[in-house]
This record gives sequence, structure tokens and C-alpha cells, in this order.
Amino acid sequence: MRSMTAFGRAVATTESKEISVELRSVNNRFLDWSIRLPRAYAALEEKIKTTLSACGITRGKVDVTITLADVKGNDKPTALEPDVDVARRYLDAAQKLHDELGVNNDLTVSRLLTLPGVMVPVKEEAADDDTVWALISPVLTEAAAQFIAAREREGERLSADLLTKLSGIRDMTATLAAATKDNIASYRARFEERLKNVMDDHGLILDEGRVITECAIYADRVAIDEELVRLASHFEALEGLFRATEPVGRRIDFMLQETNREVNTIGSKCSDADMAHTVADIKSELEKIREQIQNIE
Repeated sequence: MRSMTAFGRAVATTESKEISVELRSVNNRFLDWSIRLPRAYAALEEKIKTTLSACGITRGKVDVTITLADVKGNDKPTALEPDVDVARRYLDAAQKLHDELGVNNDLTVSRLLTLPGVMVPVKEEAADDDTVWALISPVLTEAAAQFIAAREREGERLSADLLTKLSGIRDMTATLAAATKDNIASYRARFEERLKNVMDDHGLILDEGRVITECAIYADRVAIDEELVRLASHFEALEGLFRATEPVGRRIDFMLQETNREVNTIGSKCSDADMAHTVADIKSELEKIREQIQNIE
């Protein structure tokens, strides 16, 4: 079992670049990607999604942030080249001053090179996608491994808590099974006493067969044997899902719906106050489980 809440980060440094990958996620009904990386490499988004899906990410709102930064302290000299258009404007301005003011035009190449904007850094061509992917891929895989491990650690904690809650629900269900038998026996005793009093008041003889028939009708109306059998089956299925290692969030959600249906049916058959309280407690614990499994992958 894995949680959908997790964080993973990995960093690698080459001679010229520092590559950083961060993954974080929260719960979501489906798999929703949000990928941020340098715009020049937007075409790599599909490769990123494919790689992460292959690592086992199947559900959740997953934010992926990838940065590529120049390494600090890189002493590689910056390549420069002349901006001919800027230099030409300086030359034209100098010639205009010479023509109109009669001053000497002593603008030389060496002086021209020192003027602002004449020498500019050479624009480096962006690396092709394959080259950049070769840098990003191992870092992405490492971050994904940390991310999955975090999901699994949180999933283990959730699993332990859910199994504890399920054990408590089983105990309460066993209480209901015992209470049902006591309730039927108590009903027969009360029914016989009331009927006997009425018969005595009117001088009539108690028909034991009629008493048995009425009690049988009542027992059939409040019987929860079938619901208890189905609940036991659902509990077994839930326990297996809580211990599973593969994504099971949607399957647990379905099984909880089926479990709630059986509990509601039992609640509609309860005529005893204590049993009604127990049913309410079971529904409360199931609701807590339902809230928790919203964060399970």
C-alpha cells in the first residue's frame, strides 16, 4: 500500500551544469501531472511522464520540477564577438562629428572595441533534446526512487492504522451477532409474559404454537445472519487490500461501499438500543477509514 502524499529530490552536477529534480504529490482521483522545466526542453515532457509511470506512479496530483543551472565557479572564459551594427553606428557618429565640427576622427579599432555594446557574449546554441535527456534521466530516476520510497513508508503507517480500525469493527460486529440471539430470546420472554397476562385476564388458555409462530416471524424480521456472513467476507477482502503492495485505493473504496451497505441493512433491522449504538459506532469507524483511503494510491 502506498500513500499519495510524498516528496523526492535528487541533484547531480556535471562540469558545466547542476541538474535538480523534485517530485511532490497530493491525493487525486486520477493521475494528474504538472511538469515544470526549461521552456527550451518542453518536448521532454512525454519522456518524463513515461519514465515516472514506469517507476510505478499511477495516481495522485504529481508536481515535477526540473532545473538546469550553470555550475558556480566555472572559470571557462566567456566567448565574445563584435556587434558589427553597433560598431558601425559608432563609426557613423564619429564621421558625422568630423564632417560637421571639423575635429579629427581618431577612432581606431582598439578604441572601438572598448566602447559599450561593441563586444557581446557569443550566444551558445541550446543543447539538443537527446543530450539534455541524458543529463536529466538518471537524476529523474533517483528522485523517483526516493519519491516511491516515501509513498511506501507513509503507506505502511496507513496500513497499520487501517488494520487496527478493521479489527475494532470486527469486534463490534461479533457483539452484534451475540446481541441478536439475546434480543430474540428476550423478545420471546417478554411476548409470552404479556400474552399470558392478557390470557389470564380473560380466562383463556395460552396457545404455545401461536407464541412460537410469532417469535419465528420476529426472528426472521430481525435476523442479520446473511449480512454478517457477507460482512465477514468483506472484512477478509479489506484486510488483504490493506496489506497489498500494489495500488489498491479504488478497490478499497468499492469494498467500503459494499460494507456500508450491509451495515446499513443491519441498522434497519435493529430494534435494540444497544445494537443501534453499536451500528452507529461501526459506521463512524468506516467513515474514518473512508477518509483515510482517499490518500491511498
